[in-house]
Amino acid sequence: MLYSIIHTTSYDYDEAITYCHNIAILKPRDFLGQQLIDYSLEIQPFPTYLEEDIDFFNNTISRFSIEQSHNKLVVTATSLVERNFDLQPNIFTSEICKKTTIKDALNEFKKGTEETLSVYEFTLDSQFIKSISSEIKEYAEISLQPERSIFEATNELMERIFKDFTFDSHFSTIATPLEEVMKAKKGVCQDFAQIGIACLRSVGLPARYVSGYIETLPPPGKEKLVGTDASHAWFSVYIPKFGWVDFDPTNNQIPKNQHITVSYGRDYYDVPPLKGVLYGSGNSKMKVSVDIRPAKNTKQQQHQQQQQQQQ
Repeated sequence: MLYSIIHTTSYDYDEAITYCHNIAILKPRDFLGQQLIDYSLEIQPFPTYLEEDIDFFNNTISRFSIEQSHNKLVVTATSLVERNFDLQPNIFTSEICKKTTIKDALNEFKKGTEETLSVYEFTLDSQFIKSISSEIKEYAEISLQPERSIFEATNELMERIFKDFTFDSHFSTIATPLEEVMKAKKGVCQDFAQIGIACLRSVGLPARYVSGYIETLPPPGKEKLVGTDASHAWFSVYIPKFGWVDFDPTNNQIPKNQHITVSYGRDYYDVPPLKGVLYGSGNSKMKVSVDIRPAKNTKQQQHQQQQQQQQ
């Protein structure tokens, strides 16, 4: 499936901003099953400085500065992404996924091999997931029993978060402590992903935060509206000898072609779509619009023709 994605973030400032420096994490990743065909980043006002780099987690980041007075900032990322879940290792038929227990994995991590050391940082405390509460640990232990397979136990954990927590876009912000989300059983996709990560880390398993998009489909017979999709978040758990496996607790599903990955981190703090500092005073109003829809096949054909010509 070929997707066109337009992600626009705008800030309207009450008073003029004289300088700002920002980091944008908006460029989708390349991996088996997901290929970035095209990408562009448009910034208004035009930045004085713009540079693309790779961060610690191999995410593509764009640093930019605007050194002129402005009352509005608009950042638009346009991507063309091809998704094919069938190219990825089959998690549903894999014997490793079926048979690797949590106990097996923890024993493997103790060996300190190159493989396990490469994911070690995802077992540690992070900015938004630290000092995991006893309530979260107790919630995790219901599913994450040592003799259960990691896949089966994590899948059950995902289902429980989906059933036990209520999606409420007005309840939390990025600053809401995880313990409050756990007590209220409310939040958004970011919160549900971080609850899942906290549960997995509480028993010693590596778990990471995934930032990306999910295509939303209109009701039958209705036309898809522009800008109704959104940034999304889910989590992954690491299974030794197999790799990372994604789970989406907000929708109670294994991410497939409708999920498009932008970045990986320890939690949201590592991978916000846009962050920065500015010099000025007054308040600002932020507006985010994301539009995801199947792209025209002609673009895919043009790309394939270009590849054939290069060969």
